[in-house]
Amino acid sequence: MKHSDPNKLVSVRAGQQGHFRTLRNSTPFQARIDALMRTDEWYTWAGCKAPSSIWDEELEYFAIRSQAALFDISPMIKYHIEGKEAEAFLNRVTLRNVAKLKPGRVHYTAWCNDEGHVLDDGTLFRLSRERFRLCCQERHLPWLLDSAIGFDVTVTEETEAIAGLALQGPTSFAVLRDAGFEGVDQLKVFDLAGFPHEGGSVTISRTGFTGDLGYELFVDRKLALSLWDRLWRAGEPRGLRAIGYAALNRARLEAGLIVANADFVTAEHAIRADRVRMPDEIGLGFMVDLEKPHFNGRRAIQLARTRGTMRHILVGLEIEGNIPAEHAIVYHRGKREVGLVSAAIWSPMAKRNIALASLERPYGDTITGDLWVEIYAMRELRYQKLMKRAKVVPRPFIKLERRTVSPPADF
Repeated sequence: MKHSDPNKLVSVRAGQQGHFRTLRNSTPFQARIDALMRTDEWYTWAGCKAPSSIWDEELEYFAIRSQAALFDISPMIKYHIEGKEAEAFLNRVTLRNVAKLKPGRVHYTAWCNDEGHVLDDGTLFRLSRERFRLCCQERHLPWLLDSAIGFDVTVTEETEAIAGLALQGPTSFAVLRDAGFEGVDQLKVFDLAGFPHEGGSVTISRTGFTGDLGYELFVDRKLALSLWDRLWRAGEPRGLRAIGYAALNRARLEAGLIVANADFVTAEHAIRADRVRMPDEIGLGFMVDLEKPHFNGRRAIQLARTRGTMRHILVGLEIEGNIPAEHAIVYHRGKREVGLVSAAIWSPMAKRNIALASLERPYGDTITGDLWVEIYAMRELRYQKLMKRAKVVPRPFIKLERRTVSPPADF
């Protein structure tokens, strides 16, 4: 087992009044985002300064659904995993069968501790037979290195070294084509390929977090701004816009996608024993491959399935009315508290009031009727308690055909 430490790049930015300073990393695209910023709404993502919105949250959402949007995913934690036993190592620590993941393909996966509780979820990119990139929300380098003992594999964090962009929306393919990425039309959903850029290479995958036609691009940090400018020039005639997380969050909820430490608490962050979740409890049971060799949490997951001891279930809800029920308590028959909404919006695409909620079984599982949510809505400067009916519905809440059509349509 070999490893190398990531380079830490820290920038210090002074407050406008000069009376405090905030330590936050700058992403490789910071200069371009700063130039476009109008709302001055920021948050901290993995130690980086990231935009919550840039010009208008609602219009940024509609940019995703009606044209194309650029979102900086550089703060996403990225690991380069390489070696003769890289496949065996990743098969040991993740839920899905990595042997089935061919070079030039991506799959969505998750990984657990020995008790079968989810540590995180993310995407695994197979760059070649012995090279992988694992992208996720939380930092796991010590755990990965400990898990790699005995394997001929190198694990390196490359979060700071590799810049990332998500290009999402119906015109995203046309933007890439017009930017000169010849052959990008051949990428099917979850395909990836390398393309030349400024004497280097950019990896483009047909993946995303919006449930729409979209791509993710990864490039060496020093080529980041030239990649942004290349896309921006090609996308300007088609209405390309930069967006923040708030708009992306709306789109991912419509797609029924979950976020670590928002819709579930990762096992290493949970303080209380009842907060951890097994894959089946957060809609990730489909990943568990009991036919492959042993992997972390296998025995615990199999035992819980056999005994029927899964305590929770994550469901999609459709709620009456048009007031989002974010963080609302869910009741059965309006009296018994059975769960909590983790994310909710009025969906412009689905034309429904939708939500994700974690419920205590059997509610949401065998008992799905007579559910209510408690919403507190502001009415004339006072909060008013509203009890609204809710019903369990399938995810995703919307399904866009253009996401999977191959080759993509030229919008």
